Amino acid sequence: MTNNQSPIYIADYNYPLPDERIAKYPLAERDHSKLLVYRDGQVSEDRFYHIGDYIAPGSLLIYNNTRVIQARLEFHKPTGARVEVFCLEPITPHDYQLSLGSTTGCTWKCMVGNAKKWHDGAIELQAGAFTLRAYKEQTLGNTFAVRFEWDGDHVSFAEILDALGELPIPPYLNRKTEESDKTTYQTVYSRIKGSVAAPTAGLHFTQNVLDDLRNRGIETDEVTLHVGAGTFLPVKTADANEHTMHTEIIAVPRATIAHIMKQLGHIVAVGTTSMRTLESLYFMGCSQSPSVSQFEPYERDYTMSAREALQSLLDWMDATGQDTLHAETQIMIKPGYTFHIVDQLITNFHQPQSTLLLLVSAFVGGDWHTIYDYALSHDFRFLSYGDSSILNRKS
Repeated sequence: MTNNQSPIYIADYNYPLPDERIAKYPLAERDHSKLLVYRDGQVSEDRFYHIGDYIAPGSLLIYNNTRVIQARLEFHKPTGARVEVFCLEPITPHDYQLSLGSTTGCTWKCMVGNAKKWHDGAIELQAGAFTLRAYKEQTLGNTFAVRFEWDGDHVSFAEILDALGELPIPPYLNRKTEESDKTTYQTVYSRIKGSVAAPTAGLHFTQNVLDDLRNRGIETDEVTLHVGAGTFLPVKTADANEHTMHTEIIAVPRATIAHIMKQLGHIVAVGTTSMRTLESLYFMGCSQSPSVSQFEPYERDYTMSAREALQSLLDWMDATGQDTLHAETQIMIKPGYTFHIVDQLITNFHQPQSTLLLLVSAFVGGDWHTIYDYALSHDFRFLSYGDSSILNRKS
């Protein structure tokens, strides 16, 4: 439903981003990136390893523990034709862990490059002891359902991808994946495989930073949102309300929801993926449903407090016997959104005219230009491997 929403002209969320400002590689030391600090309309800067100076003791920092999989597979037909298969999300089994753990075959939703060269039958990819066969089963819009089978007893699909796949770094880096990306394009706390893009706000953290935060009395907890390729989709409609948000899979333990409820008023989201997960919990609690649609936050007035919503969610999980909430969110956080859970946001600098820039604008009450003008004029590095910011919500 968009007919009752004021237009959001995406052209108003543009800014000049020269190619040389896009960080093609990370810094040698993750936590030495620059840190922009925004509070009450004022901007200052520091280094990321001092981030604990800007988070109050007793706060709860929530990060996304997803791990990027080597989702890009390059097949070569006997004719020499190259076919690239990019695994997006599992279809059968639908659960990420079951699909990645399968030893008998699985089906994934995939983007296929040079699909016209792939007719009926299998294409194969071999490395060492592994032979992977792929079958194009069904067209799903501009993607395909692809069935994977492989040789080898007790070999999981995750192991196949590790052996044969390539880590999919962002397209705007305009370079090939390098061996170093296998380490630098993962957060130090990544552990649940499933993403095709990193939750890049977390790339700045080191164990030293995490230890420093805990020594300051700042608590941490984790959620899982598997980042899809849709995170890179540009907004192509003049009115951002006409843009279709991608759906992403989340998993949040019951104990984490209870932890969040205890610390309400002091919640720090590491990255937009954690933000989308945390804010989605509010609406799932209001509806006692494991999904949030794109415009659900804007379709009616919500009177339930954050504490009441989270308690409702816990009650529903208890009644249905769930220790972990497995859910889907399509939430679109844009100007006009009312925040319910998150008080501070740690995030990188996002592409012009993107849904992530809309999210930042919503969080700082429309004052995104102040932040980005400062970053552009003070040599901050942009996008996935770029510098960071900590933003305080504008009340």
